[in-house]
Amino acid sequence: MKKLVTLVFLFVLTKGLFSQDYNQLSLSNNIFADEIKSVQLCKEGFQFGFPIIVLESSEKLILSFDDLNGDGRYLKYTFIHCSHDWKLDGMNQIEYLDGFMEDEITEYGYSFNTINPYKHYELTFPNDMMRITKSGNYILFVYDDTQDQPVLTRRFVVMEPLQASIEGWVDRASDVSAMYQKQEVDFIANTGSWSVPNPAQYLHATILQNGRWENAITGLRYRAGKPGEYDFDYDDNRNVFNGGSEFRAFDLKSLKYNGNHIVSVGKEKGENHAYILEDQARPFGPYVSGTTACGKCYYKTEDYSEDNREEYVHTHFTLKSDYPMGEGKCYVFGELTDWRIIPEAELHFNEALNIWETSLFLKQGYYNYQYVFVPKGSSAIDETYIEGNHWETGNEYTILLYVQEEGTSYDRLIGYKVVSVNAQ
Repeated sequence: MKKLVTLVFLFVLTKGLFSQDYNQLSLSNNIFADEIKSVQLCKEGFQFGFPIIVLESSEKLILSFDDLNGDGRYLKYTFIHCSHDWKLDGMNQIEYLDGFMEDEITEYGYSFNTINPYKHYELTFPNDMMRITKSGNYILFVYDDTQDQPVLTRRFVVMEPLQASIEGWVDRASDVSAMYQKQEVDFIANTGSWSVPNPAQYLHATILQNGRWENAITGLRYRAGKPGEYDFDYDDNRNVFNGGSEFRAFDLKSLKYNGNHIVSVGKEKGENHAYILEDQARPFGPYVSGTTACGKCYYKTEDYSEDNREEYVHTHFTLKSDYPMGEGKCYVFGELTDWRIIPEAELHFNEALNIWETSLFLKQGYYNYQYVFVPKGSSAIDETYIEGNHWETGNEYTILLYVQEEGTSYDRLIGYKVVSVNAQ
């Protein structure tokens, strides 16, 4: 099914025109080549920043990634405008791009004296070759020479110069049955003297937890309002998220000593290996506070000062659980898995040691991570089954406010706000 969706997606792209027939197509962050690693898209100057820029401003986004493939690639990229809920919206590229419709990625460097050589790419945009003229949701699509050879896709958003201000806050859920486990995100949007035409139909919001799109709340309508002020303060469960538990962390910035939560590092058969301290399942434990990077990672080596000296390391995870796992699969999860459920992150039970284990091939750096559970026959990610669920947990929430005015064919992004609870 994934291959079919990709083929449909690429067929539409090669036509240069997005047909209404494909509006149900879902576009997401994805990596299509196994050799592509350590993909990050962030705002220039903000390592952990949400990928958002203001239209017609000097703000830039930076895409970075490594290619462990020894063969050369001729990488190009383009942008695709999407609706607020990430469907193709029928717009032609000429309607939202000024300049070329595609361009090359020309900024790259080679790893220096690493066991596993790689080519490090960076792309800064918008730029003089391709300028964005409309606000809203976008897909950055990177491909190898032609669009039928996809490499990766990334979501980012472009906001109009301030049209709406948002006042938001996070607290425990209003629902008494969930108040000790879940967090509620409430907010008020102010558009000032600009009165949104037909807001009940065309004004809607999206809420993301820790920058994740797969569990985002989309299409949220205001509860009450008056011209210039729209209240999204609900007392039911339509704007709540699991609090979860604080992300676990380990420090792999050095291969010369054991960083935080690392048992040992060294070489085995000429390859770098690191072993993380055994983790314990904690579904029913009390809340434990701690600093958090909200699931993100930071690539860096403290062994050398030159660029592209970070090594790739076979990083081994072990999980001990005194509780039955039930019918389903357990995975390591976070930005280190691209916020996706990937086969190599699945934990397998070692009967001899009575532990669950897996390994990931990771670049040196500092990592947040957690263990998630996917029930049998489902694709839903449960971050509470192994980690527990607490309303006090430090999480970061991104609020996006969209409007589609009558007579237009696309969703404009007019408001943006980040609110957090206990995030340090």
